[in-house]
Amino acid sequence: MIKKVSLLLVLLMTLTGCTTTGHFKVPEGTDLYIYKRPQPVEVKPNGEVTTKPFFWTAAGVPPQSGIPYRLEKNGNVLKEGRLRAKFRVVSIFWPPAALIYWPMGFNPNITYDLVNDTQE
Repeated sequence: MIKKVSLLLVLLMTLTGCTTTGHFKVPEGTDLYIYKRPQPVEVKPNGEVTTKPFFWTAAGVPPQSGIPYRLEKNGNVLKEGRLRAKFRVVSIFWPPAALIYWPMGFNPNITYDLVNDTQE
């Protein structure tokens, strides 16, 4: 039993260490691109977005710093900007690469409202 629980904890830590989740409001019919990645992210009906974490270049507070994003509709860019990032404490415990390559993530305590341009 202890082996199974330990295995489950290791699996959960692996999944937590490899992703970041944020909550978004985006205009209907738009595609959301995060951190200059070539594919848009999937925005679930509840607004949840889960993706790989970000490098140190995503650190900071908008408008000069943060996680770059763009909204597109039919291939046209509607809006570009930066999102507030949060340091991922789990990256300290996920050696060796997380602290170096993936220390930044979405802030799970706010909603990124890209309709009204608020991040609260």
